[in-house]
Amino acid sequence: MLSLVVIAVSILALVLLVAGLKVHPFLAFIVVSAAAATALGIPLQAVPGAIRKGMGDILGSLLTVIVTGAMLGKLVVESGAAQRIADALVAACGEKRMAWAMALTGFIVGIPLFYGVGFVLLVPIIFAVVGRHRLPLLVVALPALASMSVAHGLLPPHPAPTALVAAFKADMGLTLLYGILVAIPALILAGPVFGRTLAGIPARPLAGLAAKPIPESELPGVVTSILTALLPAVLLVATTAVHWVIPAGSSAAAAVAFVSDPDVVMIVALLVATVTLGLARGRSLAGVMQTFAGAIGDVASMLLVIGGSGAFKEVLLKSGVNAEIGVLLHGLPLDPLLIAWLVTVVIRVCVGSATVAGLTAAGILADVVAGGGADPNLMVLAIGAGSLFGSHLNDSAFWMFKEYFNVGLGDTLRTWTVMETIVSVVGLAGVLVLARLV
Repeated sequence: MLSLVVIAVSILALVLLVAGLKVHPFLAFIVVSAAAATALGIPLQAVPGAIRKGMGDILGSLLTVIVTGAMLGKLVVESGAAQRIADALVAACGEKRMAWAMALTGFIVGIPLFYGVGFVLLVPIIFAVVGRHRLPLLVVALPALASMSVAHGLLPPHPAPTALVAAFKADMGLTLLYGILVAIPALILAGPVFGRTLAGIPARPLAGLAAKPIPESELPGVVTSILTALLPAVLLVATTAVHWVIPAGSSAAAAVAFVSDPDVVMIVALLVATVTLGLARGRSLAGVMQTFAGAIGDVASMLLVIGGSGAFKEVLLKSGVNAEIGVLLHGLPLDPLLIAWLVTVVIRVCVGSATVAGLTAAGILADVVAGGGADPNLMVLAIGAGSLFGSHLNDSAFWMFKEYFNVGLGDTLRTWTVMETIVSVVGLAGVLVLARLV
């Protein structure tokens, strides 16, 4: 119980420092992480190492994706490709259905792409749509982000759902089918429906990714623009399909695994974009590199904040508080699927990482599935839905949204956190309904 009090006080301290005293979030995270580590019983001499490890782990997994994604996004914007894609979307769907169009786009892109990759690729397109047609930013953005979030938490081949399928010996295809059935109502309610309530909340594009109108004659072609912007998605889909038909353990499988790594995919996509949207359109290599240098400055502060959130997460993991909470909830007399969701929700709120919450919950609940207490495919989805609940200050995605869209802390909680919670609750409802039908 003391651990829960420490976590609650730590989160309140983060809110006070960042929102009340206007301390930079990176510094706030470091101070609160050190204090929480001490209060949770981590030896004093081990605290600096835990903080460094947390920052290193999270930045190691996101740094290349975020930086290359920002570079690709800035080039897509400056070349006019984002403007061309935005015009094509509006022409196909109309302004009144733009939120639904972005929800569909986010879902299609979100299935093969890791969340961070999809986020940094779609954001410039969202900004271009909003800038060109003067639409409310969050009304257009939230549907796309909700769709990607649903895919991240519920659908293989994303890391957490895929690992859960293996842990529970579930069927990958059946889990994907069930996941899509659960995902559709979740993304509709958390995206276009909830998004309609956000028109009055102030938000503005990150300055480096705000689109400036370019004359029609200077824009790249529609096909070039779409294929270049979505090349990471195309590469991941292609490599996933190839991986299914080649022998496991072969040299070809190793090559495909290398090419399908998100960092490699983003670097390849950036190299292609350098040619298609830069050199092939008459820009010098030095000019393209200046664009890339500007993109690094755009996301530098965000990377610090994400690193700080990783330090806080590592402190909670190292203290063992996530396992302690899981054991506390494990014996509740409830539906196993609901228990799985609750266990994951508590770990997610405390730790911040959806992937960590899902995999930790899987270890705690393995005996329930092994004993035949729940359908393994539905257990994957119940845990996946729980892992999306209540994203807040200890989640890197929370800060990506806040920084990219220049939204205040309170408004980020009212928009992003509520959206993620809707996805989680509706996802649970879908799983419980499916459990009665299958």
